[in-house]
Amino acid sequence: MFEAVEELIGEHADLEKRLADPAVHADQREARRLNKRYAELTPVITAYRAWKQAGDDIETARELAQDDPDFVDEVKELEQSREQLTDRLRLLLVPRDPSDDKDVILEVKAGEGGEESALFAGDLLRMYLRYAERIGWKTEIIDSNESDLGGYKDVQVVVKARGTIEPGQGVWARLKYEGGVHRVQRVPATESQGRIHTSAAGVLVTPEAEEVEVEIGPNDLRIDVYRSSGPGGQSVNTTDSAVRITHLPTGIVVSCQNEKSQLQNKEQALRILRSRLLAAAQEEAEREASDARRSQVRTVDRSERIRTYNFPENRISDHRVGFKAYNLDQVLDGELDPVIQACVDADAAAKLAAAG
Repeated sequence: MFEAVEELIGEHADLEKRLADPAVHADQREARRLNKRYAELTPVITAYRAWKQAGDDIETARELAQDDPDFVDEVKELEQSREQLTDRLRLLLVPRDPSDDKDVILEVKAGEGGEESALFAGDLLRMYLRYAERIGWKTEIIDSNESDLGGYKDVQVVVKARGTIEPGQGVWARLKYEGGVHRVQRVPATESQGRIHTSAAGVLVTPEAEEVEVEIGPNDLRIDVYRSSGPGGQSVNTTDSAVRITHLPTGIVVSCQNEKSQLQNKEQALRILRSRLLAAAQEEAEREASDARRSQVRTVDRSERIRTYNFPENRISDHRVGFKAYNLDQVLDGELDPVIQACVDADAAAKLAAAG
């Protein structure tokens, strides 16, 4: 069992040697690549060595138990410990999502429910911004379209990690489960009869693509410029600074009007477009992959309602994994980790089952 790890030990040792060479760090891109791979392998090697050591300890304890019955209980404890190490090592060896350590572009879009949906979109945005703040991630709103009552018809934010990223703790690794339709049940501020309404907002999460990952030919784009607008006639520019980019081969359309200059809006729109094209390519690859590789918690069908936020009961429910908690106020204040962790655990269990 786990014979493949022996090869990884050699690779890990080689990486350690190369990273100790100052010459390697002259090329920052290469140094980052090596550091990333080293960080991926280290927990696997550590777990494997602990697993092997546990096996040796069991053999020693069994030999001692032949002469001293007091060691029988120790054998049982060691065997239980090794079973846990086996499960952990199996999980670590499941192929990782190559985008897990990427930053993301997160979009929240008002759906059915009119102004109430836009206000809920604003609540979701605040939840993600507070969550990012708690973890220490950096956020940047790159485009937004506010509603008349202070919500958002549409808002896009970049979420970036700071410093060294631990395996499984990257922005995409945690936020990729947020994509889908989020439903809210509450009494709207505009409701005079005190009736509970149901509305929804959509969340789209895509890993941020680097320019080298997605090639966009200049003839593939149609770029239109127009005057930006804001709610209630506010923030209306007198120049054509807003930009709309259409990717002709796919029909994907991206607009940006937040920046004051046309060039800045174009750069932001291209940034969003690259990420959407990368996400589309990855989803296509997943559709063509085997059932085992497609077995993920996160659904590609964004029409599915993944989560309900019930204000009267202070309840949050994730319908994909059966998670339920009665601390909605805290979740909306950024305490999102338990909800996300339930999705991470379910995803890991599904991958383990698929791996046999």
